Amino acid sequence: MSPHNCEECNNFVYDDEDECYVCEMDLDEDDMVKFLTGNYPDCPYYQSNNEYEVVKHQM
Repeated sequence: MSPHNCEECNNFVYDDEDECYVCEMDLDEDDMVKFLTGNYPDCPYYQSNNEYEVVKHQM
């Protein structure tokens, strides 16, 4: 599984209509299969919502 948690990603948002958290990024069919089977080494859409981590990279 990816070293990044979806729960810590800016693309992981609450959908009021479905009443659950979803990823805003549209994965294509191949990427979705990799993700669901755990063969996704690193999500290319991951964006940290940790402000301290973002600032650390800027220094």
